[in-house]
Amino acid sequence: MSLKRSEEIPVRSSAKAYLTVFLSLSIMIILSLILALYQGARIGAVRMKAECVADISMNSCLGEYSRALYDQYGLLMVDMAYGTGKGSVKKMEEHLKYYADKNFQRNAVGKLTGADTMLSMNCDEAKVTGFSLASDGEGAVLNRQILAYMEAEPVEGLLSDVLKNLSDLTSAGLDSTDVEAMAAANQAQLDAIIPPKIINDEGKEEEVPLGNPADGVNCFKSLGPLVLSIPDKSKISTATASLGTLASHRELGHGTGLDESGPTDAQKLLLEQYYYEKCSRYGDTLDKSLLKYQLEYMIYGKGSDYENLQSMAWTLLFWREASNMLYLFSCSEKVEEAELLADTLAIILFMPEIRDILKYSILFAWTFAESISDLNILFDGGRVPILKSDRTWRLSLLNMLLFRDFLRGGDLGEGLYYQDYLRIKLFMTDSSTKTKRMMDIIEMDVRKTAGNSGFRIDHCVDIFRAEITVGTRYGYEAKVDKIYGYEE
Repeated sequence: MSLKRSEEIPVRSSAKAYLTVFLSLSIMIILSLILALYQGARIGAVRMKAECVADISMNSCLGEYSRALYDQYGLLMVDMAYGTGKGSVKKMEEHLKYYADKNFQRNAVGKLTGADTMLSMNCDEAKVTGFSLASDGEGAVLNRQILAYMEAEPVEGLLSDVLKNLSDLTSAGLDSTDVEAMAAANQAQLDAIIPPKIINDEGKEEEVPLGNPADGVNCFKSLGPLVLSIPDKSKISTATASLGTLASHRELGHGTGLDESGPTDAQKLLLEQYYYEKCSRYGDTLDKSLLKYQLEYMIYGKGSDYENLQSMAWTLLFWREASNMLYLFSCSEKVEEAELLADTLAIILFMPEIRDILKYSILFAWTFAESISDLNILFDGGRVPILKSDRTWRLSLLNMLLFRDFLRGGDLGEGLYYQDYLRIKLFMTDSSTKTKRMMDIIEMDVRKTAGNSGFRIDHCVDIFRAEITVGTRYGYEAKVDKIYGYEE
């Protein structure tokens, strides 16, 4: 019996040894699996946190948009100069890395205790690999931002009045009828006439002046329409701008072309509406603006308010003379008045051959005087119709001779205001020219604000691409490549 008991002992020891080996191997496998899962979880967490930090950091960069640009023009763009006047992608990368580093830092408790997390991440590098500047594509990026701002505006019926007024003006030929050229040709005929001569009281021969009443009007033409139509010069802004420092007059920086799509024809109407809403003009100036007549600047691009308004006055004179000539030459009563006066002068001078030349000289002078009266009404805030009628004609033939005494503003009771004519001319201006000058206007105005004296539109970013490289204490690395913008 004792022998049997002694034989059972090795059997029990062998079974226990097998169990120990099995459990050891199982635990090793389980631990390996746990560690593998832990390692996978850590790698996944590193990737997830890197993605989150990239999102936060890039959004934080976009959150540093130019406040002055947004407040004045409703546009969201990051000024890469950050108020220094010297913009570069490097500065934006520094800001991006700063935000990434801040999001990887341990909290206050961790710093005090020296505790670490299972990730122990840090930002090794933050690079901006692509970006679009507001000036890219000759301002296409700026236009895209404007359209985003104007997306709530209905396109249907937008600027319908402007389009109708433009159609009325062009169909009547007012934009192509050069009355001043006709008047100059008529005057050349008069100048070629050899006036009659008489013997004066001293026995000397002298020429008899023609006594053309139109001369009393024509002598004022050299003053220009602006001087004649706005007698009070204190109403005209004296603001000037140094154009050489502005976007349309210097070489611009370029982005990498992330998005430079241009506007469609329908979207161009939205751009026109934006210009009218955000820019000042004669009769409606803004404190924020450097040049007070910004819409006039968009059309003519001169360096002073006076020059731009003067150019608009010449445009208005061109249109108004064409309109007034169409009416005057078709009005038999007024033509007969001019003929009667011309006949009288021709008879007195014994020169019947100059009758028609004098008649047209008088009619052209009458047209000019009425046109200056129209400009005076428009600049004073009144209305003048595109085409005249008996009801809306203002000056009689007698009043024409003293037309400057009748420049008292007023309103003809119907027609278009100055801003309506201005919008017609603005709509006729080349789209790319308007975009370039809109960039000038934005620069002029933002530079007036505190801390933005060196602001440049070609330092402004609205969409960028970044690559953020993340490292850990455990030798893992992750790279995140994303594109972010205000419309993304």
